Amino acid sequence: MNKKYIVQARIFKAMSDENRLKIIDMLIDHPYNASELLEEMDFGQSTLSHHMKILMNAEVVRARKSGKWIIYSLNKEAFEQMIEWMKKYL
Repeated sequence: MNKKYIVQARIFKAMSDENRLKIIDMLIDHPYNASELLEEMDFGQSTLSHHMKILMNAEVVRARKSGKWIIYSLNKEAFEQMIEWMKKYL
C-alpha cells in the first residue's frame, strides 16, 4: 500500500464498525471514561478496550489519565483533516 494513504485507511477502518461509530457519536458531546461508555454498550471491558485501541491508533480518539480513570475524547482535528481530504472527490 502506498504510504500516502495509510492515515486515511486507518480512519476508514476505525469507522467501519457500528460499535465504534456509536462510541464516536457519544464522544461528540463530551468526554467519557470507560465505565460510562460501557453503560451504553452491549459488550464488556475487553471488547471496549479493543475498539478504543483501534480508534486511538487511527487518532480519532484521544485518551488522558485523570486519577484512576482514563478519559476518552474526540480528536476533532482528525475529522477536519479527513473532510478536507475527501473534498477533493466532490
